[in-house]
Amino acid sequence: MKKFFVFLAKTIGSVVGLIVLVVFSIFAVARFSDGPIGNGPPIEMVTAGPFKTGELQVGGDEPDWSFLKDYPIVQFQLLDPPRSRTTFIMETEGRIFIPSGYMNSTMGKIWKHWPMEAEKDGRALLRVDGKLYERKMVRIEEGEILNGVLGELSRKYAGGFPVSQENIDSGDLWIFELEPRKN
Repeated sequence: MKKFFVFLAKTIGSVVGLIVLVVFSIFAVARFSDGPIGNGPPIEMVTAGPFKTGELQVGGDEPDWSFLKDYPIVQFQLLDPPRSRTTFIMETEGRIFIPSGYMNSTMGKIWKHWPMEAEKDGRALLRVDGKLYERKMVRIEEGEILNGVLGELSRKYAGGFPVSQENIDSGDLWIFELEPRKN
């Protein structure tokens, strides 16, 4: 019987060790990849390396962002620190916005550092369909535009369940506008 428990302990230890190794490997590979990896949660939610590919869009007028109305996700990269991630995006009145929810939750406090980093230095790149757009992330906490932004957040990601200004006022939901960046 003792041999069985020793065997069981070794097997469980090996399985746990293998899981830890796989998770560590995913995080390590992601940090050196060209943007977020994976084709769906949870892997695509892992913070990844800086963009290495993409056609930088320069000059001219601001793009017509209405094509993002029904895009479920996009990728963005902060310039400092140079890391990328996958996120939701909302388009309202020709302007684009990125949400960060669960900011007051324990998991949000552990997992989400990018909102504070974006507030400190909002320089970012947005990557959509292989095109890179230089942007500046600016946190929005009030204003009439938020009615449309929260409506879009509700429509696209909350199944129509209303998302209110109270979520922003409590600090649980942060909204960033991706404004044009003038280097």
